[in-house]
Amino acid sequence: MSVVGFDFGNESCIVAVARQRGIDVVLNDESKRETPAIVCFGEKQRFIGTAGAASSMMNPKNSISQIKRLIGRQFSDPELQRDIKSLPFNVTEGPDGYPLIHARYLGEMRTFTPTQVLGMVFSNLKSIAEQNLKAAVVDCCIGIPVYFTELQRRAVLDAATIAGLHPLRLIHETTATALAYGIYKTDLPENDQLNVAFVDIGHASMQVCIAGFKKGQLKILAHSFDRSLGGRDFDEVLFHHFSAKFKEEYKMDVSQNARACLRLRAACEKLKKVLSANPEAPLNIECLMDEKDVRGFIKREEFEQISAPILQRVKAPLEKALADAGLAVGDVHMVEVVGSASRIPSILKILTEFFGKEPRRTMNASECVGRGCALQCAILSPTFKVREFQVNESFPFPISLSWKGSVPDAQNGEAEQEQLVFPKGNPIPSVKAVTFHKTSTFSVDVQYSDVSDLQAPAKISTYMIGPFPTLRSEKPKLKVKVRLNLHGIVSVESATLLEEEEVEVPVSKEPAKEDAKMETDEKPNDTSAPGANETDVNMQDAKGTAEAAGVENGVPQSGDKPVQMETDTKVEAPKKKVKKTNVPVAELVYGAMVSGDLQKAVEKEFEMALQDRVMEETKDKKNAVEAYVYDMRNKLCDKYHDFVTASDKEELMAKLQETEDWLYEDGEDETKGVYIAKLEELKKQGDPIEERYKEYSERGTIIDQLAYCINSYREAAMSNDTKFDHIELAEKQKVLNECVEAEAWLREKKQQQDQLPKYATPVLLSADVRKKAEALDRFCRPIMMKPKPAKPATPEAPETPPHPGSEAQPQGANSPKASPNRNGDPSENVPAGSGEAPPASAEPMETDKPETTSAA
Repeated sequence: MSVVGFDFGNESCIVAVARQRGIDVVLNDESKRETPAIVCFGEKQRFIGTAGAASSMMNPKNSISQIKRLIGRQFSDPELQRDIKSLPFNVTEGPDGYPLIHARYLGEMRTFTPTQVLGMVFSNLKSIAEQNLKAAVVDCCIGIPVYFTELQRRAVLDAATIAGLHPLRLIHETTATALAYGIYKTDLPENDQLNVAFVDIGHASMQVCIAGFKKGQLKILAHSFDRSLGGRDFDEVLFHHFSAKFKEEYKMDVSQNARACLRLRAACEKLKKVLSANPEAPLNIECLMDEKDVRGFIKREEFEQISAPILQRVKAPLEKALADAGLAVGDVHMVEVVGSASRIPSILKILTEFFGKEPRRTMNASECVGRGCALQCAILSPTFKVREFQVNESFPFPISLSWKGSVPDAQNGEAEQEQLVFPKGNPIPSVKAVTFHKTSTFSVDVQYSDVSDLQAPAKISTYMIGPFPTLRSEKPKLKVKVRLNLHGIVSVESATLLEEEEVEVPVSKEPAKEDAKMETDEKPNDTSAPGANETDVNMQDAKGTAEAAGVENGVPQSGDKPVQMETDTKVEAPKKKVKKTNVPVAELVYGAMVSGDLQKAVEKEFEMALQDRVMEETKDKKNAVEAYVYDMRNKLCDKYHDFVTASDKEELMAKLQETEDWLYEDGEDETKGVYIAKLEELKKQGDPIEERYKEYSERGTIIDQLAYCINSYREAAMSNDTKFDHIELAEKQKVLNECVEAEAWLREKKQQQDQLPKYATPVLLSADVRKKAEALDRFCRPIMMKPKPAKPATPEAPETPPHPGSEAQPQGANSPKASPNRNGDPSENVPAGSGEAPPASAEPMETDKPETTSAA
């Protein structure tokens, strides 16, 4: 099972994986730890990540970036409209009121949703993880900003589905940072809470989180944010400053040229980083526009002065976080600052003045979120055993349910009812049960109670509950279970109709048991969670609060409860039984992708990925043809010179030159099959030359090995050594005859080969020599390695009959049947009959044994 964490940022992404030794941030194709969040559409394929960033300058209108700012937002969103003005690509309003991205792909204009483009980014991150882990990646944990709405969270999940990923959890980026900070701390207090403020200023937004740490746990006390306060806003300030300056000084309007805008923004980003470490910095860009070089200069004081409106907004999220946490500035023990824009000195100065203490930088500002995501994935995964550490997350928005009253009330003009279900700061995950007194189909809306911080529609989704079955009870209860899951997504999970029925059963012990069973059956039904990783709130407590909070026509319920029913049934003779019936629930999420569109997006992504793979393979084959042309041409003039005739060389050289010209003209843009055929055509002429050179290079060594093998076995057969005395003379003669035959074959073939020129087809092949050596070894080894017969047993043990076994030993020495008799004799020390020579005689034989046989 893969354990991977993805931190997808507005500008770049981080991939972290869990290993046995800890969390590692993996490298991409260019050996960089950060991968740009860019998708560049080309005429033949897509370029994603580092390849997309390399292509963006040359193809700005088809390079899609800052996708994080586009997903899950309506086109009319004021922030989205401000962002679109600075984007080089075209974004229009779709039929559903959400943005559509236009790009030229495969020679035609196409439209993509931001969710589709984010899915492409996730596909690239997934491939980076898979290349590093050498395994398939499916399960993961993805970091998201705390301000993401329900629709944005669903869009991230849809994008992950398009990429073939299964997120175990969408975790808030500041929570992931807090987890990466706290899980390695061994000095956390057991009783007194350690309060730490995490300030994350990224490329596009600022997030503040105050977390309380105790030994083995962290609790999120408060969240706050500013969605449009990040490093790119400082870049924009510099961009507008220098574009106005260049317009006045060089008479050029940079905003009219998309490529010039990209280059100036990239230069301003570098300038901002230089100003973080230096009091002043120059700006030089060659041929920015109209073939004019531009120069600029700015001091840090001037930069801070023009950035003052942005810097004034830094304090607001800090104050709000403290207020929501109910803490004073002195109650915050430490301040950790992370994020790519956190290095700006003026921001650090504001944080120091606000908290009265110097912000700390104990964490990697760019990688801490990715590491925290990987840690969360490891905690949720059964693959790794992680130190016990509990993460108590809180939801940043209040969620309520609203529904309309009954028909008579609606006719009287009574307004729809609303009930707060998940207040701000509610734990994640959580389950609440709300009880209704309804007898016909009705709808329930899930909505935000307060949208002042969101700038998003209040209504999230609508659930149609019904139709109801035939009712048998006068006052049925409908228990609706509402779930806030690990991703921070709210849904109506189920609706159960509870009806009381009187059953005429005399009071006895048996029915009492049945009643108790009925009650226990209800609890698992209430506390069941569809996800293995979700932990519900205690449903008995939730039942009490929710049923008390359950409203019918604005009147709180205080009567009939299941607890009261239980006490009644134990006293009365007519037993009351609670019948449970599931009521259908239909979901409608506003702005979310329907399952059919999602499936189409998955198929479309597969097609585009296949096209990318085909184009990459085509490039590889084209490069192989080009490499073969250059390599063969050099070798023909060097080491292959003696192995080819002058006419063949001239013909092949002409063919290589023709292929090279074709590659840069007609063959510049061909299919994979054409390049394969072209390479095979060249190899038909080149391979025989290469084979002759290879045979010549290897032949001498192989011949020496065969000669050594022949001499070794011949010397062993003619030796007078006592270790070969047990081998019959006829057997030795066979070995000698075989050696003579092999030597004669080798001599004849070698004489024929020596008479041929190097460019002729060889008659003595290395493969034939190897086969000859192997055949000689297979024939001679069993004879010369034949073990000596086992020695007869000593006369001290006459009760055991070893002599008949030892007499039959020479014939069955190599047979395993002789082994039990030998092993059963306690006086025998020589392991004969095992198919190997005795140790005493085998050692000299090892020196005489030809080395070539094992090599062959």
